[in-house]
Amino acid sequence: MSDGIFTLDAEIRTDLGKGASRRLRHAGKVPAVLYGADKEAKSLTLTHNKVFQAQEFEAFYSHVLTLNIEGESVEVLVKDMQRHAFKPIVMHLDFLRVDANKELHTNVPLHFINEDTAEAVKVQGGHAETHMADVEISCLPGNLPEYIEVDLQNVELGQTLHLTDIVLPEGVSLVELNKGESHDLAVVTVKIAKGPKVEDEDDSAEEEAPAE
Repeated sequence: MSDGIFTLDAEIRTDLGKGASRRLRHAGKVPAVLYGADKEAKSLTLTHNKVFQAQEFEAFYSHVLTLNIEGESVEVLVKDMQRHAFKPIVMHLDFLRVDANKELHTNVPLHFINEDTAEAVKVQGGHAETHMADVEISCLPGNLPEYIEVDLQNVELGQTLHLTDIVLPEGVSLVELNKGESHDLAVVTVKIAKGPKVEDEDDSAEEEAPAE
């Protein structure tokens, strides 16, 4: 992914309200707000085409981005995005300022790897049933991963991996596990794949027997 996707130009927005936002969208702009780090919130405007191109990449939602705001570079995370119900239009963005020296909480996606080559799947006919697609993590901005891998290579048929089974990058912790042992939630289970119903041989024989 190009580093340019992680850098977006923004302008300070002074014309506020629903009518102003509607006019911005008609002009190919996206209204946004920047907040956090104990600083005053700022209303912003970004170019829609650039935003739309960037948001198609998974990493856009879990990567530290740089906003160039009229000569000032600000590191941020995407905290919320509103899309049009059926049109390919980004309606609004919420950005959170990032402090390099303070831990942040954010969600990152899980990537399940080696399912196709796992013996429980390839040989024993199982399949992976995932229970979550992402996890909330805590870390410094410099340690923020784009995603976290869950390796299924050695998972046995019928086995469930939990949060404590995930191998985390250095400096990263799971927010849910910090709440106690009872929050060690299930992540993925390798189950026997359901096949077509096999008809009982005795019943089949009775059905095929000729009537007397």
